[in-house]
Amino acid sequence: MQAEDFEEFGRSDAWYLVYSKPRQEERAWWNLDHQGFRCFLPMARFRRRRQRRYQTVIEPMFPRYLFIRLAAGLEDWSPIRSTTGVSGLVRFGTWPARVPDGLVDTIRARIEDGHCDLAPEPLQPGERVRVLDGPFQSYEGIFRASRSDERVMILLDVAGQHTTLTVSQHQIERA
Repeated sequence: MQAEDFEEFGRSDAWYLVYSKPRQEERAWWNLDHQGFRCFLPMARFRRRRQRRYQTVIEPMFPRYLFIRLAAGLEDWSPIRSTTGVSGLVRFGTWPARVPDGLVDTIRARIEDGHCDLAPEPLQPGERVRVLDGPFQSYEGIFRASRSDERVMILLDVAGQHTTLTVSQHQIERA
């Protein structure tokens, strides 16, 4: 940071990063919001393995981080640091890390446009797929159908013969 950056610090509203305690992003957001702070906690849809099954879950896009909009001239950071769920503010040296202007707006726009759905789209019959592991690893085939929540049927060309293979949906990816 230049000397001018330190002088500008705190003169205008800006977004900053709050570092939360593990798995307490929503609690930190709720508590800060109820204290009157303007906060943003971007959420996204992910595919996670839970108890031997894959599920689609909605989780914070940036684990342990949330954005907070602070007014010009804020000098007392203690209400933020002492909020339940908050570990502290992200800092560079002694100064809180200021988020570049427009970044929060860009993230919000991507969420509204549906670009933050990080779970894969379901496969459609006829799509080309690649086997990721097992005896047919690296083979490419054609997706035929889903048999259940976990199993899919694909058509492989093995030694000049078309063979239908049933595998876990997590053993394949789009080619």
